[in-house]
Amino acid sequence: MILEPFRWIIGRGVLGYEKLTQEKPKVRSAEAQAAIDEKTKNLVLYEFLACPFCMKVRKFAHKNALHLERRDARRNPAWKEELINEGGRFQTPCLKITDAKGHTQWMYESSDIIDYLEKTFPD
Repeated sequence: MILEPFRWIIGRGVLGYEKLTQEKPKVRSAEAQAAIDEKTKNLVLYEFLACPFCMKVRKFAHKNALHLERRDARRNPAWKEELINEGGRFQTPCLKITDAKGHTQWMYESSDIIDYLEKTFPD
């Protein structure tokens, strides 16, 4: 593929930009952070590492000290299959939300994911 070297260069640029512009995470008490971490155990972010929309979600999560499990659906065939078969499409970012009863919701679109995280973790 002729475009692969260019995609690689652009991808590294996206990752570099993410690191350079990353804000410091929100600081909470140990108890408050532990409560947030317990809630985020039911969230999984499927991503492509160099995707700018995925970066947008990662930056929001980092800034708000939300520790999401991250799965690179491009590099891991099992996670790619799970995203396609259970989520319905091979698109990222995608947030897999599992509630207390074990019901799963697959949320696509970075803005929708960020809105959900803002409402679920308002502090």
